[in-house]
Amino acid sequence: MKRLRTHFAAVILAMMVVVGCNHQDQQAQLLVRPVQTFRVGDNPAAKATPFAGEVRARLETLLAFRVTGKIIDRPVEVGDHVHKGQLLARLDASDYLLGTQALKAQLKSAQADRDFAKNDLARYRELLQQHVISPPEFDRHDTAYTAAQQRVEALAAQWGQAANQLAYTELRADRDGAVTALEAEAGQVVSAGQTVVKLARLDDKEVLFDIPEQRVGDLQPQQPVSVSLWAAGERRFDARIREIAAAADPVSRTYRAKATLLDGLDSARLGMTATVWLPASVSATLSIPLSAVFTPQNSPQNSPEQPRVWLVDEAKNSVKSIPIQLGAALANERIAVTGLIPGRVIVSAGVQRLVEEQPVRLPDTGLKANGRAQ
Repeated sequence: MKRLRTHFAAVILAMMVVVGCNHQDQQAQLLVRPVQTFRVGDNPAAKATPFAGEVRARLETLLAFRVTGKIIDRPVEVGDHVHKGQLLARLDASDYLLGTQALKAQLKSAQADRDFAKNDLARYRELLQQHVISPPEFDRHDTAYTAAQQRVEALAAQWGQAANQLAYTELRADRDGAVTALEAEAGQVVSAGQTVVKLARLDDKEVLFDIPEQRVGDLQPQQPVSVSLWAAGERRFDARIREIAAAADPVSRTYRAKATLLDGLDSARLGMTATVWLPASVSATLSIPLSAVFTPQNSPQNSPEQPRVWLVDEAKNSVKSIPIQLGAALANERIAVTGLIPGRVIVSAGVQRLVEEQPVRLPDTGLKANGRAQ
């Protein structure tokens, strides 16, 4: 009997210990924990990202003489605005003028020979009709006339070529524009095709800028962007993406892009410092601190791979976990997310010590309200 009583007392003591532990665990779970919170920002238009660039002319022509010679005159300077047909430089044309005069004299002589052969052929045609000469004799004079005619045409072509070369000794603007560079000076002997003047069109300007690898995917041809000029203050001009490089620069690892200006052409002078404003990536409009994200490991109803955050019930001051989708990592220890509603409050610190429906104490200083990706 005594042994039975001892065994019964041991069982009762063990049951009391178990009940006491469960009660303590329950109390621990319902303990009000202080937490740091973060209010998910609303979803306004994403901020634009600035990229430094430079105003350039879309078309910049390298002008050169088409003949060789010595420059005797160059009436333009860098920065001059010129009109189509205006003289930019002139070569010494003495040799070309002499060549033209020589060919012109030969042409006149050939024309006189042709006219004589023509009249002679007419006389021999009459003699042939009168049977005074034989047909072979007439054919000989007909051939002489044909040769004289062909020689006139050949000399006329040579004279025209020489006249063109004489005209090529003057370098004239092929369009309205501005002189951006001079590659030769008066007195210098230049060869055919050697650059003398760089001429830029002023009616079509664009901004050249470089895009990093992580943003080049956000650009598309014909995409509208805005451009500001350092000299024009806060004013912005409309532009459109015209070209995106197919390969990155081997040194900077950036992609060269070109944006055509649609307005502000008078304000944008060549070489000015410009800023191209690109809209932020749409996929990163909402962001939260990395410390707010956790992965549940002990909840059998949830997949361990599904990231979650603790959503705060502001009426009950309790928490509840909800799944989210993670996006790209951002600056300042932020991460882009989807699956959250702007304006809701989440726990940003101490997430590993919380359980479902756990009471929490919110900070007295208020909640942060910045959930936009920078």
